Amino acid sequence: MKAFGLYTLARLGLFALVYGLIWLVFGQWLDWNAVSALYTAFIAMAISAIVSAFALAGLRARLAGEVARRAQRARRSFESRRAAEDADGDGPGRNDGEPGDRRPPGDATDPHRTPPGR
Repeated sequence: MKAFGLYTLARLGLFALVYGLIWLVFGQWLDWNAVSALYTAFIAMAISAIVSAFALAGLRARLAGEVARRAQRARRSFESRRAAEDADGDGPGRNDGEPGDRRPPGDATDPHRTPPGR
């Protein structure tokens, strides 16, 4: 999933760029400790999220297209497997007493059967 990796790296890079810019601009006036680094990270996340909404729109669209294609391919594969199973008759483990059942009713291998004593 090349588009996912590229989009993720672009988002991380944008965050690092914004964090570095905030540190360069405000670093001389702030006492850098864990709290100021955390606040800087929160501010950088907010700014980079807003900027990425516009700057990374093309990458995001490419990622969305790739995800949609993969979902469509998986849906077609699922439908073809389901159609093949339907053409084969009842799926394994089914015994509802309908025509085409492969095992006699109450077969011990039937997973829907209630065990004795219950």
